[in-house]
Amino acid sequence: METEDVSVREQLFHNRVRETIICVLLFTCLYIVSYLILTHFKKTAEFITDDVEDATVNKIALWLCTFTLSVAVCAVLLLPISILSNEVLLTFPQSYYMQWLNGSLIHGLWNLVFLFSNLSLVFLMPFAYFFTESEGFAGSRKGVMARVYEAVVLLLLLALLVLGIVWVASALLHDNIARKSLYDLWEYYLPYLYSGISLFGVLLLLLCTPFGLSRMFSVTGSLLVKPRLLEDVEETLNCTTFEEDSLSRKLNYGGSASCWVKLNLEAMKKDHQTVRSKRIALEMRRKASPWQRNLGYPLAMLMLLALTVMCVLMVCFNVLELLLDETAMPRGMEDPHLGMASFSMFGALGAAVQVVLILYLMVSSVVGFYSSPLFTSLMPRAQDTNLTQIIGNCVSLLILSSALPVFSRTLGITRFDLLGDFGRYNWLGNFYIVFMYNMLFAGLTSASLINTVTWAVQRELIRAFGLHRLPLTVSRSTVPFRLLLASGLSKIQ
Repeated sequence: METEDVSVREQLFHNRVRETIICVLLFTCLYIVSYLILTHFKKTAEFITDDVEDATVNKIALWLCTFTLSVAVCAVLLLPISILSNEVLLTFPQSYYMQWLNGSLIHGLWNLVFLFSNLSLVFLMPFAYFFTESEGFAGSRKGVMARVYEAVVLLLLLALLVLGIVWVASALLHDNIARKSLYDLWEYYLPYLYSGISLFGVLLLLLCTPFGLSRMFSVTGSLLVKPRLLEDVEETLNCTTFEEDSLSRKLNYGGSASCWVKLNLEAMKKDHQTVRSKRIALEMRRKASPWQRNLGYPLAMLMLLALTVMCVLMVCFNVLELLLDETAMPRGMEDPHLGMASFSMFGALGAAVQVVLILYLMVSSVVGFYSSPLFTSLMPRAQDTNLTQIIGNCVSLLILSSALPVFSRTLGITRFDLLGDFGRYNWLGNFYIVFMYNMLFAGLTSASLINTVTWAVQRELIRAFGLHRLPLTVSRSTVPFRLLLASGLSKIQ
């Protein structure tokens, strides 16, 4: 018996060491990728200064931002990794090389992401902001440690303020929980705080994702070469090049001209940049192959349309299930039971579609977030993003990504139930909140999709047949579809 107990303890020890090594390797890779991303966007002048103290403080803050961004990326990958792990274990149930992939590893990964998300949102990011803005208390010796002391004091005051506000809110809503939280802060108080943060993140996703789904068409179209059915690319490029050269000569002449000419320099510079961008786009279109020029853009648009329609249909189906079956409600589970059954009725193909849709929704939410007028100022720029903006971007992305598992499960994109503390949110068991959330998402996404597709199709048809060169302002109400066809046929003849 003692030998068996020792072997069991050894097996548990080896499993824990193996899971720790896997998590450390995964997080190290994500940290390196996150650091490269932040290095691409950071403003170099803030880290190469004559003041060694400021440079040191900025580097420490950048390391904290890198940690937060890596946690955000890991939160995005939680559901895809869990779904794919289940399908791999179903495909290779007895494989010796897949024994490391088990429910304990996935459950531990969910718990670590939850812990690090709390740590980053509540402590690390506020500390990084206070650390960069602090100068030390009056009368104290200047240095990095003086800034640390001031940042810690400000962080403690902020924590007391936030915890007091949340305790009052919990006392108004749940009197019993508020009383217990005074004696057990970790068990009741902090999960309640993070439940409110997750609810805010899910509501932010509800606003950003439908808008981002409609914006994905224009963003993707700006990255691809659009087809022009009746346009002579060489002729248009020659005219654009001639116009750019003319504006360049005017700008060179304006530097030595009289004052009244110099007043128009700013307008000519903007025109020159616009013409230059148009010339670059025309050159890309000329260099593109016929397949890329004529099929790449339509296929990309059809793929985006198919993914968006699939999301709306899955949400509508989830609404029906919520009305008929109570098991459709999102809930938490302690043991994931990987390798027992697929989480999709279509098997491995359905699981792959779920992973693609989850990642597509995350990308769309980020696009919608940065396209919103409220958050446009946070848009990072290569080599020109200050540290305060980097901190704001990391906090925003962490809020969005940590709410993604709850968002995907609430909408019925996947049947993989939430693990660990992700499934203990107070509002997840409220049928009316979940039902209204699904209805709002389906309605907003459908309205945005219909509006975007109808405008985009007509705009591209007008450009394809050359009607955008008309001297009068053409609205979609004045150009019916039969006029587009008639114009195209007359030009072909």
